[in-house]
Amino acid sequence: MLRTVRLEDLCSTVRLDGCRGLSEDPGWIVRQEEEEEGRSDVRAVRLYWAVLTGDAKELRTLLKRNYVDVDVLYDVSREELEWRAKTVTTFGPSGLWSLEYKRELTSPLCIAAAQGYTDCLCYLLEHGARPNLTAGGKTALHEACENGNTECVELLLEHGASPTLQSEDGYSPLHLCKTPQTLRCAKALVRHGAKVDVPSEDEGETPLHVAARHGLQHHAQLYLRYGAKVNARCTSGETPLGTACAGAQGPSNEEKEGGGDSYLQLCRMLLAYGADMNMADNDRRCPLHRAARNVQLSLVLLLLEYGADVNSIDYNGGTPLSNVLQNAVIKSELQPHLIVQTLLNHGSIKVWPLALLKVLSTCAAAPKTVEILFNSYTQVVVTYKWLDAIPEEIVQMHQPFYESLFALECKPRCLQHLCRSTVRKHFGKDCHLLIPRLPIPKYLQHFLLLEPEGFLC
Repeated sequence: MLRTVRLEDLCSTVRLDGCRGLSEDPGWIVRQEEEEEGRSDVRAVRLYWAVLTGDAKELRTLLKRNYVDVDVLYDVSREELEWRAKTVTTFGPSGLWSLEYKRELTSPLCIAAAQGYTDCLCYLLEHGARPNLTAGGKTALHEACENGNTECVELLLEHGASPTLQSEDGYSPLHLCKTPQTLRCAKALVRHGAKVDVPSEDEGETPLHVAARHGLQHHAQLYLRYGAKVNARCTSGETPLGTACAGAQGPSNEEKEGGGDSYLQLCRMLLAYGADMNMADNDRRCPLHRAARNVQLSLVLLLLEYGADVNSIDYNGGTPLSNVLQNAVIKSELQPHLIVQTLLNHGSIKVWPLALLKVLSTCAAAPKTVEILFNSYTQVVVTYKWLDAIPEEIVQMHQPFYESLFALECKPRCLQHLCRSTVRKHFGKDCHLLIPRLPIPKYLQHFLLLEPEGFLC
C-alpha cells in the first residue's frame, strides 16, 4: 500500500541528539546562530525549540527573517534498553538486555498538533507545511487526534489533511480517538469524510471496536449514526459487543463521559442497534462468556434479558458459569456468587459432579459461590478427603460454612432442600421468572432462588 510516508525521503532531516544542551539551555541556539549565521541546521533547531515550547512569537520572527524548511524532519533517536529473548544456546535460559538504537522522526507540524499549539500550527500551515506529511509513521492529524486537540484537528482538516490516511501501524485518525475528550475530534473527522468502518491493518478493528473497548458510548453512537456495522468482526472474530464486554473490568465502570455505567449503557445501545448477543469469536466465546469472566453482573443480566444463550460453549469447552467460577476468588470484590446464582436461575448447565472437587479447590476462598453451586444439586456425595484440597487458613476463616459442608458426609440433605430441588427442577430455566410470582413469603422465594445463608443443611 502506497502511503505519504515516502515524503520523508524528500525532506531534510536534522539529528537532535548531536545538539547537546538543547533541552537544558535554549540560549544555546542563539549562541550557535551568532557563531554560524548561515547554517540551516541551526535555524532548523531554533524552529524545533519554538514549536516545542509553543512560542508563536519566536516562530513568526524566525519564518519572517530567515528561510526555514517548515517540513524539516527531526531525528530524535535515542538508545534504549530492550529485553531480547533468545535461544538457550545463544543467551542462556531466558535472554538478555541489549542497548537498542531507536530512530524516531517528527516534524514541526506533528509537534504543534500533538501539543495543541493552534497558533503555531496555523502559522506553519500558512507557510506551506504539508498537512499529510508522515513523520515517524504518523501525520499531524494522527497526533492531534491521539491527544484530543480538537482545534488542531479542525484546522488541519480545513487545510486539506486526509481523514482516512492510515499511520504506519495501520490506524486511521478515528482509531486514535480513545478518550472522552476526543469526541469532538471524531465528530470533525466524520464530517470531513472519515470512514467509520475502515479496519485497522493488523487487528482488523473498526473505530466502533475501539470505542467499545474503552466504554465510549457517545463515540459509538456517532459511528452508528454514520452507518457503522454493529456486528463488524475483527481479525479475531470479535464484535463490538464482545469487545465491550471484554473491556468492562472494574466494580462500577463509572462512565468517563459523565455519569452511569458506561459499558452497560454502551452495550444496551449496541443491542438496540441490532447487535447479535450470541455471535462468537474465533475461539467460540460469546459476549456472555466475556461478561461472566469479568464478573459484570449488570452486563450478564442485560445479555440474558436479550436472549443470550446461557449454555453456549467455547472452544475449550467452557460455559459462562465455568468462566465466572475461574475468577470467583480473583474478583471476589465484584461478588461473583451473584452471577453464579443468576446463571443457575436462568437454566445454566451445572458443573459435572466429579469436577466439584476441582471447583472447591479453586473457589474455596469464595464460600458463597460454593454454597450456591452445591445447593443447585439435589444431593452431592461429600467426603472428608476434600478437606485436603482446601488450605487450612481458608477453612479457619470460613469455619461455620465448611463445618456444615463436611457434616453432610454420608448424610442426605434436609427435607427443605429436597423440596427446593423439586420446585427448581419443575421450573427449569424459568426459575428467575416463576419463583418470584409464587404466593409465598419473600424469604422462601429467596431460598428457592439459591440465596446464600452461610451454611448447608
